[in-house]
Amino acid sequence: MYIKNVSIIYGKELEYLNSMDIAIKDGIFSNENDGAIFNAEGLLMIPSFINAHTHIGDSICKDITFNMEFNQAINPIFGIKRIVLNKSKEEHIISFMRNAILSMLKRGITAFADFREGGINGVRLAKDANKGINAKIKVLARVEYYHNINEIRDNHDLPEHAKDEAKEVVRIADGLGLSGANEYSNKALEFFNSIRDGKLIAIHASESRDVYDTSIKNFGVSDLRRIIDYLKPDILVHMTNARESIEGANIVICPRANGSLGVGIPNIKTMIENRCKVAIGTDNIMINSPDLFKEMDYLFKVSRALGYRIEAKEILKMVTVNPSEMLQFDLGYIDYNKPADAIFIDKHSIDLDPMHDPYASIIHRVDASNIRAVMMDGRIIHGEL
Repeated sequence: MYIKNVSIIYGKELEYLNSMDIAIKDGIFSNENDGAIFNAEGLLMIPSFINAHTHIGDSICKDITFNMEFNQAINPIFGIKRIVLNKSKEEHIISFMRNAILSMLKRGITAFADFREGGINGVRLAKDANKGINAKIKVLARVEYYHNINEIRDNHDLPEHAKDEAKEVVRIADGLGLSGANEYSNKALEFFNSIRDGKLIAIHASESRDVYDTSIKNFGVSDLRRIIDYLKPDILVHMTNARESIEGANIVICPRANGSLGVGIPNIKTMIENRCKVAIGTDNIMINSPDLFKEMDYLFKVSRALGYRIEAKEILKMVTVNPSEMLQFDLGYIDYNKPADAIFIDKHSIDLDPMHDPYASIIHRVDASNIRAVMMDGRIIHGEL
């Protein structure tokens, strides 16, 4: 395919080009123009999105926790989410997980990182749900074992069966996605770090004030301090109530989910000042739709309400370039020899025309109704050109 006269958000710096020609060959952006010609005048082509943090397994639980408090809803040991999932049939869980993946695709999300509950079986469920869809997924799984939070001590070890399962989870998944530090001893966190085998480790960190207070009570230091000292993860998720300043970390924020759960708004200004790389995730499907357009819009407006400005292009990087780098996807921007994953937006739709600032339009005006098509590996997987 040879696409002519398309407006494009191009390259790693997300440069806006008003008109460009670009070819697609064997699923890759190319400069060889031997395919069918498509005149894309009036369309804006942008990189497909990467959802940096999801829990698609709880798609079966949509809104059952709508009026619940944080721990009542999602605590990994006693929360309603775990109770519902344990009582649900696997085929139903898989079916709704597939729906979540399809929902992301039609919103321009061709890649995502999923925190997989359920240990070895949880990894299998994710792979079964993605069969035939073939979205680009990083499965970050965990062992289904937790220390007793009221009796935990620094040197408590994991039982051998939990260690064996954790090693197998690392082998078959793309890495570890741990619920949090409070459910594990320092020794257990060190163990998880020791078995990483070069794969990613991500963990929820300082999501709520209760998480922070519980760690202070049980260990004398914050959960973030223990995470950094013992687990040494690649990615910190949430950081909504972090008290310490850290520099240069990879952080995934989930603003709308945090708002829905009433745990606050992450301090993006401080993260950026401390040279952290920030990406955005939509978090639990049961409390939040997997829509990164809504996420960018919410983040932009909330940050302004809190008195600081994040440039629109920087927010767009949080769903493209940044998550690609931290999650090791070969995606994130449009360039020659990169996989041909893209979103085609109708610039002349009534919501967008006239488009004076494409970055502003993308982050706070575009929604699924403005998407003409979504492309993955050079194939149109949603809509049509």
